[in-house]
Amino acid sequence: MSDLLAARSQMAMSLAFHIVFAALGIAMPALMAVAEWRWMRTGDARFLTLAQRWSKGTAILFAVGAVSGTVLSFELGLLWPSFMERAGPLVGPLFALEGFAFFTEAIFLGIYLYGWSRISPRAHFSAGLIVAASGILSAVFVVAANAWMNAPTGFELEHGRFTRVDPWAPFRHPVAWNQIVHMLLAAFAATGFLVAGIHAFLLLRRPDRFFHREALQTALLIGGLPALLQPISGDLIAKSVAVHQPAKLAAMEALFHTEAGAPFVLGGLPDEDRRTVRYGLFIPGGLSVLLHYDPQAVVPGLDAVPREDWPPVAVVHLAFQLMVACGLVLAALAAWSGWHWIRGRSLASDRWLLRGLVAAAPLGFVAIEAGWVVTEVGRQPWIIDHVVRTADAVTPMPGLWLPMTTFTLLYLVLSAVVVWAIHRHVAATDRRTLEPMHEAAA
Repeated sequence: MSDLLAARSQMAMSLAFHIVFAALGIAMPALMAVAEWRWMRTGDARFLTLAQRWSKGTAILFAVGAVSGTVLSFELGLLWPSFMERAGPLVGPLFALEGFAFFTEAIFLGIYLYGWSRISPRAHFSAGLIVAASGILSAVFVVAANAWMNAPTGFELEHGRFTRVDPWAPFRHPVAWNQIVHMLLAAFAATGFLVAGIHAFLLLRRPDRFFHREALQTALLIGGLPALLQPISGDLIAKSVAVHQPAKLAAMEALFHTEAGAPFVLGGLPDEDRRTVRYGLFIPGGLSVLLHYDPQAVVPGLDAVPREDWPPVAVVHLAFQLMVACGLVLAALAAWSGWHWIRGRSLASDRWLLRGLVAAAPLGFVAIEAGWVVTEVGRQPWIIDHVVRTADAVTPMPGLWLPMTTFTLLYLVLSAVVVWAIHRHVAATDRRTLEPMHEAAA
């Protein structure tokens, strides 16, 4: 294994692991806040129980996310020193702001966890809102940095060095806000449906449990609307990619040849050598319509890009197809749940819906992982699009397979610990008598 491949593999594994906890850290505080708000509004202590249970699960996930996020911050400097040297003046302030948001989130999460009986309900609820806002801001700063790597702006390049740097330029670029909105919607949808799937599973076993019925309703409230909005966000981000990263868009759609009336491909296996797509379903003019609202519009293909600048087409195309498929399933389930809500029917009464929610519980995170594959692999061979190649940014330190192996074992252990801890927490919650809790949470 080459050092470049080892470094890329380690970074990919670290990002794939951390993004799960980052997404949960964005949306879980919102779930806690909604449950606590319902308790404050109704006085029903069972909603207090719900907020307390979710806060304990959030604490477990936050702790592991903090570890994996710290690892990522070190890897940026250790594995990609040339990237940090050149891009530091632009992405450095964004990472510093993300660190500030993270510490704010950690402080107020501590207040939230241990302040149930120590501060007033209003102050406690406010702490939960600050935790939620800090998690969202963390995502905004990190995704803005990634968006800048996809569409670099705010500098001049002189003799290979960045000059006249504008550190706020990433926030003024439309790519950043398209990507930020897409990621936030994905985090809320994925977390909402994961939590809904857990409580739907428990409702299939015990349909009379108030706790699980209300938890399911709250989770779908948090995840359902973002799932319905995500296809609109996806359309906007695809149009943005077509303008700023045409090679990535061509790889996403496996479009090898520039053509008017470009087809939209469903499924299929791209063959880069023959420049064809096998087993795909082609919708004539579909891609031109989606991008330009014109069935005869010209869409640049990969033939407009030098062969050495192609991303891995099969990986990007299949990941894109997987992301879209998962997103459409979640949107359909959100619409199904909304139909029940409009008709005033209990979600727990539809056992087929509950089974669908259980089956779809992990799909939001599958879509997030696939989406980040599209984002990162689709930018290759550039670490900063058309400015710095990934091969030129990797550290010259040899033997990178060793830290890659070490961190792989670390993530496997952390994954096992998280699964064990969350399983025990959910099982303990389900075993307890789910009557109103009057004692303070530990």
